[in-house]
Amino acid sequence: MSKEIRPPGKTTVAPDVLLTIARQSALSISGVSDMAPVPGGVNRLFRHGAGDGVRINVKDNVAEIDLYIALKQDVNIREVSRNVQKHVARAIREMVGIDISHVNIHIEDIEFNAGNEA
Repeated sequence: MSKEIRPPGKTTVAPDVLLTIARQSALSISGVSDMAPVPGGVNRLFRHGAGDGVRINVKDNVAEIDLYIALKQDVNIREVSRNVQKHVARAIREMVGIDISHVNIHIEDIEFNAGNEA
């Protein structure tokens, strides 16, 4: 049997890839309505790793993730938050191979359907 030979080189992942994985993973969870803006006004534009609803800080190949989300009405906030945490952490670990220290969930809004108003 022959050994598999790997070509020399390395793979780098742009910060925006991490943001996209986190955002899409969060939005795929039932009960999540949308991503909310990362707070901080103009200063957030100059922070590394801040995108629509996601802030990621990577240090020593370990990521800390903050997700700012809006939920649908009539959902269990704790259950949806835990599902988002697990799903986002697993997606980034499996797709990129970096460890996750924290996935912090910030509930910024609840989306109420206009048709349900009395």
